[in-house]
Amino acid sequence: MRLLALALALPVAAWAQSQDWLPKQQAELQLLDKVTARVSVLRAPVGQATQFGTLTIRVAACNARPPDEVPDAAAFLEVSDSRRAAGFQEVFRGWMFANAPGVSMLEHPVYDLRVLDCK
Repeated sequence: MRLLALALALPVAAWAQSQDWLPKQQAELQLLDKVTARVSVLRAPVGQATQFGTLTIRVAACNARPPDEVPDAAAFLEVSDSRRAAGFQEVFRGWMFANAPGVSMLEHPVYDLRVLDCK
C-alpha cells in the first residue's frame, strides 16, 4: 500500500515542478447541492475565500495547460465547513484536476465540488 501511495504521489510532485502549466488568477468550480439537486458554477479568485452554502473555498493556486496542448486545469483548494466543530472544519485540502475529477475529490454529505477551468 505504501508503494502505491508513493507511486501516486510522484506524478503529482513532478506535475507541480513542471513548467508546462500556466498560472491563472481565477478558478471556475462546479458545485452540487445534493439536498436540493442545484448545480452552480462559481468563479473563485486565487488567494481569496469564497462562500457556497456552509462551505468556505480558498483557491491557493490555479493552473491551466498552454493553448497548444490538451486542455486541462488543476487547482489547489482548501475547503472548510462552518457546520463542523471548531478545529475540525477543514474538509478538503489538495489538488483537484479538471480532466480527472476522481483522482482527488471532496467527500462531503451535502456538497460535490469539481474544477472546470482556470482563467
